[in-house]
Amino acid sequence: MANEANGVQIYCTDCGTVMQGWKETICRCGGTWDVRRPIASMDGERLRRLFDERLGQRSGVYASGVWRYRELIAPELPEEALVYRGEGNTGLYDSTAAAQYAGVRRIWLKAQSENPSGSFKDNGMVAAVSHGRSLGNKWFACSSTGNTSASLAMYAAWCGLQSLVLAPAKGISPAKISQTSAYGARILAFDGTYDDGIRFLRQSAEKLGLYVCNSLNPYRIEGQKSIVYELAQQLDWSLPDWIAIPGGALSHVSALGKGLEELFALGLIGRLPRIALIQAEGASPFHRMVQSGAASLTPEPKPNTRASALNIGNPPSWRKALKALQMTNGVTAAVSDEQIMAAKRIIDRSGIGCEPASAATLAGVLKLRTEGIIDGDETAACILTGNLLKDIDALHELYENAGDASGGTLNVERVAELCSVQASP
Repeated sequence: MANEANGVQIYCTDCGTVMQGWKETICRCGGTWDVRRPIASMDGERLRRLFDERLGQRSGVYASGVWRYRELIAPELPEEALVYRGEGNTGLYDSTAAAQYAGVRRIWLKAQSENPSGSFKDNGMVAAVSHGRSLGNKWFACSSTGNTSASLAMYAAWCGLQSLVLAPAKGISPAKISQTSAYGARILAFDGTYDDGIRFLRQSAEKLGLYVCNSLNPYRIEGQKSIVYELAQQLDWSLPDWIAIPGGALSHVSALGKGLEELFALGLIGRLPRIALIQAEGASPFHRMVQSGAASLTPEPKPNTRASALNIGNPPSWRKALKALQMTNGVTAAVSDEQIMAAKRIIDRSGIGCEPASAATLAGVLKLRTEGIIDGDETAACILTGNLLKDIDALHELYENAGDASGGTLNVERVAELCSVQASP
């Protein structure tokens, strides 16, 4: 697909082929698509003023924390096709508790969990669904471990469209599937993994007339870039030393890396922060590849982590993720489920909360600080990707012994004992 009027091209990141029309989920060479925009010809200072002016919008398309940055996301899409539900606009919290836990000077928690469907997926999904809608599609599909499916189902319902979700029968949060079902998606559970679902969509989506909304979709990446745009704007167009990102399918690091590259090229930020890409030990094929210096990724055939959103053994966006790491002099780390849950306690008790996959970021900063890769005087932003209630089972496991749930009589003595206080006479 080439649009000569605005200089936009969709091209294959592997072989360089330019897409002609919107027909193939992936390039015939097996590579993934990316959107190329004429960033060099844009006026960064004008964009900065425009983005800051739009912060005052309370309704309409530009009240969205994605479409606020429309000129960098998808200006080629007609406005009548744009979907919006107030996505983005998520809180950025300066957390003393997290900084003390990780041993660094300052940590901000970027709570993408405050999105309409409860996860960061909304930032990218709103752009993908808008693009699919502009093409006249009626059926939208994804393979998902939970957050993607809920986001897709929500936007499809909002627009009166149909959604199909391919969900592994095991290893995902029941809460996420229930949320997806509540929005009216057709859910097909199958024996296999997220990667098997992606493989099916690559092979069969065109035959079935399905518009694929996984991170294979380049418009997902375009929308997701808005997370780092908003982070920079919230910090007055300055960024911390590090940005810690959890890594499953690796679209997140790909998108934020691309966003950082564009912000720097436009002069909206004065330097690039370093990316810390954190995976769970039981699902860390990308980390192993980077650590070994291998030229290509070897999939993990049986990924296994309590952080279900990270339970992906063959991440489709690994080439784009590698580019983002190289551009920012970034690093990777793998953390255990125990380290993830310990970090989750800190984030939960800070009054923000998150699902386990999000807590991998704080666990990763602590590990990298312990290894001397992150300095104690440096600063970091941890991207929290999913809401506290996305994984109810994890909450039960962590806090099943919290409080006194034994029943019995309510009296002063019992409350005083629970709160470790001395009741006055």
